[in-house]
Amino acid sequence: MSSRSTAATFAKRARANKPGNSQRGLALPAAIVCLVVSVSPWGAAFCASPPPFRVCADPNNLPFSNRKQEGFENKIAALLAHELGRELVYTWWPQRRGFIRNTLNAGLCDVVMGVPSTYDPVLTTQPYYRSTYVFVYPQQAGYEVTSLDDPLLRRLKIGVHLIGDDYANSPPAHALSAKGIVTNVVGYSIFGDYAEDSPPSRIVTAVAAGEVDMAIVWGPIAGYFAQKQPVPLTLVPVPENAASPSLPFVYSISLGIRRKETGFKATLDEVLARKSAEIRQILEEYGVPLVQQGAER
Repeated sequence: MSSRSTAATFAKRARANKPGNSQRGLALPAAIVCLVVSVSPWGAAFCASPPPFRVCADPNNLPFSNRKQEGFENKIAALLAHELGRELVYTWWPQRRGFIRNTLNAGLCDVVMGVPSTYDPVLTTQPYYRSTYVFVYPQQAGYEVTSLDDPLLRRLKIGVHLIGDDYANSPPAHALSAKGIVTNVVGYSIFGDYAEDSPPSRIVTAVAAGEVDMAIVWGPIAGYFAQKQPVPLTLVPVPENAASPSLPFVYSISLGIRRKETGFKATLDEVLARKSAEIRQILEEYGVPLVQQGAER
């Protein structure tokens, strides 16, 4: 998967959102590690704080993250930092092309939240949730769309997110195009710009406002913003086998770290397993549609 009306406001926020800006997370108690060294008959204690839990994230990307740390990835990062006894520190960087290269691989952080578990550029932890794309449409419309083969899709105006340079490479856009459903499809940028608050929300508000009849949206985006609309919306999971194995609609999501840091991965895997119930509670509070964990196709 509101506008900022004045030039002054935009300029102020653009400066605040300059890529690479760092910010400490919410106040968390950092563990203090003390080493006792016998430099005298009585010994002496030397204390040092553990390294911070450094996370790179988008400052304007609800429901996942924002600079106010209101997203569910912010909440999960805070939980992990607390469990590790480390201070949470952010580097903010818009999620565009080159995000991993300019953040994690540049050494600005040690963790990127919310990457697909099969994402090759990074070493991924065990998944901490699994979600799906969903059909989103008004309850009052009376549709019962549950499949990409439903003939109704050829008559409805359908919203899809656009990602990347070709402006048509999200799974729903590709799948609809493969079925010859093109002229009635409306694209919404998942990135937007920083004159707009939480750009991914635009496609869901378009459904509620009647700009499109329905949309096919990544579940976490749909679940979060559907709760905030003035009309009730229906969310129906797209079947996992709706497209080819190379174009899944269901994804397991992990933390991403540098590829050689296998020890760090083991530590994070242990914490993710131990705090799985709390993580699931956070996800449910944000309306994330959850799918039972399974092997990636």
